[in-house]
Parts: sequence; C-alpha cells; structure tokens
Amino acid sequence: MTTSAAEQPLIPQPPATVTALRQAVAQITPAALPAFTRELDHAADQARQGSDLAPLRRFAAQWAVYVHIQRQPHLSERLRRLEDQAAVGDADQAREAASEIGRILDDAHVSRKHLISS
Repeated sequence: MTTSAAEQPLIPQPPATVTALRQAVAQITPAALPAFTRELDHAADQARQGSDLAPLRRFAAQWAVYVHIQRQPHLSERLRRLEDQAAVGDADQAREAASEIGRILDDAHVSRKHLISS
C-alpha cells in the first residue's frame, strides 16, 4: 500500500535537541517559535534554580512530540479538529475528542521514544 504525498511527513523527525527542535519548529510552524523560546527560557530557569536537568528534558520531550505531530499535516489537522470538538461539543463529544487526543499524544510519545532507542 502506498501513501499519498499529503500523508508524508513535511520533514524527518529531528533529534530531541534544542537546536534541532528549534530548526524544525521554524520550518513547519514558525508562529510557534515565540512559545518555544518562552518555554525554553522557563525550563532553563527552573533547571538552574533546582540544579536539575529534568525541566530541560521535559521541554525537549514535549516539543519533540509537538514536532512529531505538526510535521504530519493529516495528523495535525486531525488534532486541531478534535481540539475544536472538545471545546464546543457536548459532554459526550468532548469526552470522545479528549480520548482520541490522548491516543494521538500517546502514539507520538511512543514513536518519539522508539526513534531514540533505535
């Protein structure tokens, strides 16, 4: 079975480094760069205050998942539709949308971890 061009990722999944993730965000969702920078600054401040790299690891993991989803137009569009449904739908629709959003995020985390371990 072949996949259409619309189903192909815009870019390969980058390594979960700040530099690679920043470049990926700049390429696929440049409007998200201010949030990326703000969150990076916050994570760096937390890491310095606590003498702990965990905030930076969480930051990199979160943005690696974001890039994993956003680099796939069909998946990012599906996520946007589900977020809209969760916000404006009735309770059952919101619950169903939230469940599907959870599956998308879980799959992205698993895919990201699989790439790191291979």
